[in-house]
Amino acid sequence: MVPIQYNLRSLWVRKVTTIATAAGVALVVFVFGAALMLSAGVQKAMSISGREDTAIVLRDGSEAELPSSFSADLVNIIRDRPEVKQGDGDGAVGEVVLVLTVDVTDGSGISNVMLRGVPPESYRFRPEVKIVSGRMPTPGTNEAIVGKAIVGRFVGVAEGKQFDVRNNRPLKVVGTFSAGGSSYESEVWTDVGVLRDSLGRPSVVSSARVRLNNKNDLQAFRTSLEADKRLGVDVLRETDYYEKQSEQTAGFLQGMGTMFAVLLSFAAMIFASITMNGAVANRTREIGTLRALGFSKLAILTSFLLEAIFLALVGGAVGTALVMVMGLFTFSTMNFQTFSEIVITFTATPEIVFNALFFSLIMGLIGGLAPAIRASRVSPIEAMRA
Repeated sequence: MVPIQYNLRSLWVRKVTTIATAAGVALVVFVFGAALMLSAGVQKAMSISGREDTAIVLRDGSEAELPSSFSADLVNIIRDRPEVKQGDGDGAVGEVVLVLTVDVTDGSGISNVMLRGVPPESYRFRPEVKIVSGRMPTPGTNEAIVGKAIVGRFVGVAEGKQFDVRNNRPLKVVGTFSAGGSSYESEVWTDVGVLRDSLGRPSVVSSARVRLNNKNDLQAFRTSLEADKRLGVDVLRETDYYEKQSEQTAGFLQGMGTMFAVLLSFAAMIFASITMNGAVANRTREIGTLRALGFSKLAILTSFLLEAIFLALVGGAVGTALVMVMGLFTFSTMNFQTFSEIVITFTATPEIVFNALFFSLIMGLIGGLAPAIRASRVSPIEAMRA
């Protein structure tokens, strides 16, 4: 086995190419890690929006709240089911969701924002919703509150301002709320009755949220509702619903980022291979000396391969460290299920760190393999003559 000090000295002597190669790997790992963190951010925002002991009721055949609608009278039927928890703030709440097209405040164009009409009991139903500035809206009025993730991002969607749902149907923003980092923080909430009147649909809801006595009651609750064809509804556990909602967006972000990272990785591996090939050409005499001293072809191959892997891991560690900083920033993207904007935070997990470092190791292995094979085939006699 060739001493590790030999490889470290070689990397130090070739400082410029060493730094350039490590920087290339760091860039690739940064892009790859950022894509994974964005995907994890979407999944986290969606997953913490749901609870295991809560079910969501949608119109039969609807995969999301936006295209779903059914009679508000069904909420009372649902609330009376024996599987439904009774009490103040529990039971069932019917809500209406709408996507509005609003101008972005920075003048970059327009985007969609989710508007949710909620009854007063929805705030008790979701105790994680807290007012962080301003106040709660008065029930039965055209007042609204905005999630802190999008406050001020859209024209009129900020405290003390107003925006129109329909012509001459304004909503006045009176507060900003947080919701534990969930996707609700990318929504605007107002009174359900006011919103229904604005839409000209006074007797419908998009969905019903149901708090069960126990999370294990879901199957019995689903069976009883879906068996009654007159109701025409589907029932999902809330956590499963949000998991499905995040699949397309998270998959798109991860896929695009990974594809871009793979393309960059080819360039990084080619550069690393050229760098290592150049090192082999410049160290032919050294390699010949090592062979003359009795080091086998396998020892030479292993030494050069380890050098390439070490270089890639250094770049991978730098790229991973840089991508961790992205956890301080937020990113707005389109939720492909609701076609509304959602603001997410770059989320790091141990799995992402491992995958990023493993990706850099693979780059080092592939990029360094050919030069290492070339080094192992150097003839000691020809090398000493060079």
